[in-house]
Amino acid sequence: MKPVASWGRLSADPHHVISLNDPSRVRTLVCAGPHLGVARGMGRSYGDVCLNPEGALWVATGLDHFIGFDDNTGRLVCEAGVLLRDIQRLVIPRGWILPVTPGTQLVTVGGAIANDVHGKNHHVLGSFGDHVHNLTLIRTDGELIHCGPNERPDWFAATVGGLGLTGIIVQAEIQLRRVAGPWLDTETVPYASLGEFFRLADDSEAEWEHTVSWIDCIARGGERGLFMRGNPTNAGQRPAPGGRKLTMPIVPPVSLVNRLSLRPFNTAYYHLKKWQAGRAITHYEPFFYPLDNLLEWNRMYGPKGFFQYQSVVPREVGHDAVQAMLKEIARSGEGSFLAVLKTFGNRQPVGMLSFPQPGVTLALDFPNHGERTRKLFERLDDILREAKGRIYPAKDARMPRALFEAGYPRLAEFMKYRDPGISSGLSRRLMGS
Repeated sequence: MKPVASWGRLSADPHHVISLNDPSRVRTLVCAGPHLGVARGMGRSYGDVCLNPEGALWVATGLDHFIGFDDNTGRLVCEAGVLLRDIQRLVIPRGWILPVTPGTQLVTVGGAIANDVHGKNHHVLGSFGDHVHNLTLIRTDGELIHCGPNERPDWFAATVGGLGLTGIIVQAEIQLRRVAGPWLDTETVPYASLGEFFRLADDSEAEWEHTVSWIDCIARGGERGLFMRGNPTNAGQRPAPGGRKLTMPIVPPVSLVNRLSLRPFNTAYYHLKKWQAGRAITHYEPFFYPLDNLLEWNRMYGPKGFFQYQSVVPREVGHDAVQAMLKEIARSGEGSFLAVLKTFGNRQPVGMLSFPQPGVTLALDFPNHGERTRKLFERLDDILREAKGRIYPAKDARMPRALFEAGYPRLAEFMKYRDPGISSGLSRRLMGS
């Protein structure tokens, strides 16, 4: 037994940790144990989707081999433990790139599929599952399932965004996209109101592939922020960003994100970026993955850890719902400097439990202040429930079961594909087993 935490560091419960390193032995290992288990990659999920307290945890980061790459078509076959970072570094010099990537590249292919991750270009290219040709799944009864959009598509729809509950993903074939190089033509535009954000988002979708916004949830209830947009570009030969990455060396005794630090930090960040606003040529790593420059940044929230609350609401109620949430957050004084606001495109999700849906998504991190934080979340839940929105399970550690069931109308359909030998903290909390 070994204590294991997720990225939110809210707890470190004991697990039977089993490393999956050899594809030929995965079936034996997952079928042999007496304990229910769940697969885990890098553990970058914030809540309990990658945890299974007192049960088995099948760590798949050892399944990290590239199997094949067709340089003419951009089709990549790899094991599920391969990191997105290693894919990018392999294929970008060859003129290809991952079409969709989340806010960190330190996640596995299996985790990206199981959570159907999204990036800054959902309005153009959808989510990660839109670019998976096929995958291989091992069930805990030993059954091997190959599935894709055109092969056993029901199993594919259950597994993409299926939170690791249909089996262990061991291999996948991914479609990459052509790219001229590692550079983007970017622009940062300060905005002074939520209405201005929505106008920028609407105006940018036709001309810009990547759009995202940082919002100051402290100042005037989230009425100012920085809108960032970018397009791939051929910028020729330029020196890539260098230097050593910084590491948060220790867990401080109290959260460094607090009422004393939030307002001056957000104010300084906003005015610095406002001063630097305009067009620039930017390397893909700092644009897509700004937080990867500070390793172990989750330690800054102190020994009690932190929550992330990421929700999506339909576009027609987006302005009012987001405004109501931001006002509630500002009123509470809890706040976040990692506050992201962006829009999703008008396209249906790949998976039965995929998070992205047409609308607007708001994501914020909150230090764990116990009951005070939970009371805030209950008020945000009320706003979300009225707006008919939903919460991202990959980031969740506490949403009510009723809100989960209301937000994911295909849940009953999904349950037919669950592997009875797989269980997680999240599945027991939200599905009963």
